[in-house]
Amino acid sequence: MPRDVVLVIFDGFQLFDLAGPADVFATANLLLRADGYRLRVAAARAGAVPAHSGIDVVAQLPLGEVAEPVDTLLVAGGLSVPSHLGDRDLVGGIARLAGSARRVASVCSGALLLAEAGLLDGRRATTHWLTADELASRYPAVRVDADSIYVRDGDVWTSAGVSAGVDLAIAMVAEDHGHRLARDVARGLVVYLHRPGGQSQFSAPLRALTPRSEPLRELQAFIDANPGADLSVPALAHRTGMSPRHFSRVFTAQTGVPPGRYVERSRADAARRLLETTDHPLDRVARECGLGTPETLYRVFRRHWRISPGDHRRRFHLKES
Repeated sequence: MPRDVVLVIFDGFQLFDLAGPADVFATANLLLRADGYRLRVAAARAGAVPAHSGIDVVAQLPLGEVAEPVDTLLVAGGLSVPSHLGDRDLVGGIARLAGSARRVASVCSGALLLAEAGLLDGRRATTHWLTADELASRYPAVRVDADSIYVRDGDVWTSAGVSAGVDLAIAMVAEDHGHRLARDVARGLVVYLHRPGGQSQFSAPLRALTPRSEPLRELQAFIDANPGADLSVPALAHRTGMSPRHFSRVFTAQTGVPPGRYVERSRADAARRLLETTDHPLDRVARECGLGTPETLYRVFRRHWRISPGDHRRRFHLKES
């Protein structure tokens, strides 16, 4: 029997929060050559629902008419979520269906709707980093993780902003049908191999501000492209024509990150890519990423990605056919 997936939207929802997970489940159906998932779109009221982009999506049925139980209840997010927290038809419909669903999920600020329905009390949850403070202040009973791309706490899943809904949906496919199908879905959609939920919402470049100074922007690009190079503070300072002390002050002021920390994050990113796309042994990965030894690779990887290098490779390595 196909798993019944109900996708909940509302006026002003984020289109990608709906389309991303929907395409993941539809691609899984295609690869399974079977109806592994039955997708339905619901809203407080049936009919055309405008997304934030201005594109209308037809909700096939009102939440009040969705028969229980459903397998997966997934609530989209969007900038308009705060204005819908008082919508009893929407919030009440979510709460009713969640009571019998095998799992409940949100994308982005959809976590606010789950919290308003009382579904996140006492649970760990994430949301878009821009919404994390609002989630924590409105709902103090929720343990907000503002960094992870998605979080699973029992049968409730929450994800970070926009594209993280794809990661969440692929993780659900992996739970339902195994990691091999999940990898094939990711490849079919030409998206990055699905990331572990504990992975940060920010890659090394995104964690830092873009420097105002062109020489520092060029240096930032050099660091990210050459993780195995000498990236010590004296070497980087020499490339910019500054003294090490002055360079450290300027780099930190313009990026918000000390140079040593930025270098470590960039090298952790490079190690993650090599683990996912090559069969290099750990000592070679460590060496090529400038981390020196497998022991250092392990410590840095655990600090930044919350998983060991070996476990990450076993779960997310891409094997070309």
